[in-house]
Amino acid sequence: MTTTLSPSPKLQFFTAAGVPLVGGKLFTYASGTTTPLATYTDSTGTTANANPVILDSRGEANVWLGPSRYTWLLKDSLDNLIWTAAGVNSSPSAQSTPIIAVASQTVFTVQEYGLGGYLMVIVDGIVKEFNYDYTETNTTTITFTTGLTAGQRVVTRML
Repeated sequence: MTTTLSPSPKLQFFTAAGVPLVGGKLFTYASGTTTPLATYTDSTGTTANANPVILDSRGEANVWLGPSRYTWLLKDSLDNLIWTAAGVNSSPSAQSTPIIAVASQTVFTVQEYGLGGYLMVIVDGIVKEFNYDYTETNTTTITFTTGLTAGQRVVTRML
């Protein structure tokens, strides 16, 4: 049996004095941008949190992440910035099941990931270069600049 560390079911934030950050605000953006990026109320990912996420009377909130990288801004209830963190993600090393290419195939549907070069693409053990060897068409599609040879193995890994 394989086990992994459980994610915290609730995030909790504190003031510099160690008091729960009641009414604090967690803003979530696509990493390195000011484009809002949804977080979710539970592991199903079907119900998005408000953005910002408003912390409860214990300074807590349910915050589940999608497959992208995030920038987080934490503010108090008066909108004073407490800290920022970039590059936050949920599973930095999840590797996909190999996809076997057919002759001259350029377009591949892969497991969902975040756009922006945070996906490692490996063909027959060789890491490919983002925006040179392949592009990201959307969050489930990559397109190679030249067709692959039949039988080549393509795997992806979220960075």
